[in-house]
Order: sequence, then structure tokens, then C-alpha cells
Amino acid sequence: MKDKKRIVGFRFAWAGLKTVVKKESNFQLHLTATVIVVTLGFFFKLSLIEWAVILLTIGLVLITEMINSIIERIMDFIQPEYDERVKEIKDIAAGVVLVTAIISVVVGILIFGPKIMQLL
Repeated sequence: MKDKKRIVGFRFAWAGLKTVVKKESNFQLHLTATVIVVTLGFFFKLSLIEWAVILLTIGLVLITEMINSIIERIMDFIQPEYDERVKEIKDIAAGVVLVTAIISVVVGILIFGPKIMQLL
């Protein structure tokens, strides 16, 4: 019985991931950036530690984008009409993604910058 519940839970999780990929343009943008960064990682032959940092950073950006999407949907469900408090909540959630994205760019510069400079 537990195995069946796990399988059903996995199906729900997969459906949620498919939803965010299909419906969230910002998530799609982050996925595009992910493909570029991973491709660069292979090109520059990142070390194990560099891969770990890059993958953790990518994961953090994708996770915060998903949480932001959840918050937006919940707030729109709770309060469909415009409300300044809802706007602030949604703005703060979007700000979390922005901070994470900025940090990811810094991490990318730290890891890829020296490698790119060696090519020049």
C-alpha cells in the first residue's frame, strides 16, 4: 500500500512540475539559462566542486521560481480583486527570485569568468 501511495505522490509531483514548465514563462527562461550553463559546464570541463556549486545554484533558482508561482496562485485564489497587501506579498516573493537570480549570476561569473578570460 505504501508503494502505491508513493507512486501516486510521484505522479502528483510530476504533474506539478509539468504545470510550471508549461505555464510559467519565467520558469521557462530559467530552464533555458540552465541548458546554456550546463552546456558551458561541459565545454569548460568543470571540476566536481564547480558542478556541485552550479547545480545547487540552478536548483535554488528553479525552486524559488516555483515557490513564487505557488504564492502568486494562492494569493490570486484567496483575493481575486486587487489588494495592495496581496501586491506586496507577490512583490516580495518575486524579489526572492530576483535575489536568487542575482546570486546565481555572481556564482556564474566566479566560476566561468576565469575560464572565459583564459580563452581571450
